[in-house]
Amino acid sequence: MSNRMFQTVIHQMKDIVGRTIGVIDENGIVIACSELNKIGESKQRIREELAFSADTVVYEDYTYHFINASGKNECITFVEGDDSHAAKMAELLAIFLSNIKSLYDEKYDKGSFIKSIILDNILPSDIYIKSNELHFSNEENRVVIVTKFQPVSDEKPYEIIEAIVGESDTDYVINISEQDVVIVHEIDRTVEIDEIEQYAKGIIAKISEEYGSKVLIGISSIVENLKDLARAYKEARIALEVGKVFDIEKPIMSYENLGIGRLIYQLPTTLCDIFLQEVFKKGSLESLDRETLMTVQSFFENNLNVSETSRKLFVHRNTLVYRLEKIRKLTGLDLREFDHAVTFKVALMVKKYLSNKPIKF
Repeated sequence: MSNRMFQTVIHQMKDIVGRTIGVIDENGIVIACSELNKIGESKQRIREELAFSADTVVYEDYTYHFINASGKNECITFVEGDDSHAAKMAELLAIFLSNIKSLYDEKYDKGSFIKSIILDNILPSDIYIKSNELHFSNEENRVVIVTKFQPVSDEKPYEIIEAIVGESDTDYVINISEQDVVIVHEIDRTVEIDEIEQYAKGIIAKISEEYGSKVLIGISSIVENLKDLARAYKEARIALEVGKVFDIEKPIMSYENLGIGRLIYQLPTTLCDIFLQEVFKKGSLESLDRETLMTVQSFFENNLNVSETSRKLFVHRNTLVYRLEKIRKLTGLDLREFDHAVTFKVALMVKKYLSNKPIKF
C-alpha cells in the first residue's frame, strides 16, 4: 500500500484520537505518522518484539499492534501511551487500516490485470479466469483513453490523471510511460462517443487550469468485453497518431471519427507512393506553392463554393477561378468537379501521411 494513503488516513484521524499515531512498514521504518518529524525513523526492535509475542506490545510509552491484511502481519500501527485506551486504539486503527489495505490491494491487482490486458501480456483464455478471481465484471461497456502530456509536466502525469479521475471502483488509471497515461473508463450502454469526448474535454480543462500542462487525448471505440481492451488501446494510440498527422491542432482524437485518415493510415506506404504517381503528373504536386495550397484548403473547407471561398480569402472571384484553373493545368484535376476534388483531397492526405512517417501499432 502506498505510504501516501497511510499518511492521509493518519492525518485525518489525529485530531479524533488526540495522541501520536502512526504506521511502521515491513522493514521497521515509520512510513506515516501524525508527527511528521518521526517519519523515516527505524523501529526494527519493535518488529522483533512483536514477532515473539502477541499481536500487541508496549514499548517505551507506545503501544504497537500488527496490521493483519490478507493473512499477513506486514505493517504495524502505534499509538502514544501504555494504557488500555492506547491498546484499544492501536487495535482499532490496525483493523481500520487492514480493511483499507485490502481494498487498495484489490484495486491494485485489478489495475495490474487491466494493464496486462491492454498491453496484450495475458492469454485470452486466462482473462476470463483471472476476472473471476478478482470478482471483475467481464461484460461492461468500456472505452480506453490515452493521454499524452506535451511537454513533460513538473508534476508526474500519472499522479495528475489519478488525482483528476479520483477514487473509482470502475475506472482504472494505468501508467504506460513518462508521458503516456491510460484511463480505462467504464460507461453506461446508452453513452455515445460524443459524451465521451465531453468527458475528455473536462480532463483537458482541469489539467490546463490546475497544472498548466498541455495534453493530447486519443479515444478508442466502445468495447463490450475485457478481452477487447487490447484492441481498444491500439485504437486509441492510432487515434493519437492519425490525429497528429491529419488534425495536428485538435487536442482530442476519437478512433470512430478519424474518417478517411484511418483508412489511409492502414495502407502500405508503397501503395500510397503508387497512388500519388498515378494521380499526379511528375512533379505537379510539388510545383504548387504555399498560397495555392492554402487556397485549395479554404476551397475544401467551404464545400467547393467559389463565391464563399473568395469572400473568406478576401480575393476577387475571378482571381480564385484563375488559381483553380492553374491547378487544373498543372495536375489535370478540376477542383470544381466533386470527383476530382475528392481525389485531390485524398492525395494531399496521402502526401502528408508519407511525409510524417507514422508509427504503426
